[in-house]
Amino acid sequence: MKKVVVYVAISTLAAALLIPTNYANANQEDGNLPHIDGNSQFPQTRWAVVRHTLRIHVPKNSKSVSQLKIEVPNTIRWSDNTNDVVINEENGRKINTNVSVNGKNILLAFAEPIVPNTKLEIDIKNVKQPFLGNGPVYHLSANFVGTNAEIPIGIARFRVNL
Repeated sequence: MKKVVVYVAISTLAAALLIPTNYANANQEDGNLPHIDGNSQFPQTRWAVVRHTLRIHVPKNSKSVSQLKIEVPNTIRWSDNTNDVVINEENGRKINTNVSVNGKNILLAFAEPIVPNTKLEIDIKNVKQPFLGNGPVYHLSANFVGTNAEIPIGIARFRVNL
């Protein structure tokens, strides 16, 4: 029995020393397209009205962003009130934005284009979670200054907590 414990301890120690601690991480600092840095929900509950927060990063090699489009999933309900969508920079400064809602799409038209090397936080308040099924998935796209093309920049998936 003691031999087994010693072998397990030695194997665990060897594995801890041999497995590298640097994990794979995509460095988007030098990218040329905005991307979703993350998302969160507050409070972390299934039954209440919640706030969904999307974090967007416009990297330093990107063009300035003039508009963002957020496709709200069919699985959730929210107030459709444009005052329930708040956009701030990472430092907390509010960004002057014209928010419009067209069905399940939220269009964010920025008064001044979002310059490269900026991080945004988009809060969507008064979101009612689905009772059953998978968590909601938002699709985001961006328009750049000088172009009318809508470029997909990613998806944000929220987990439904039990």
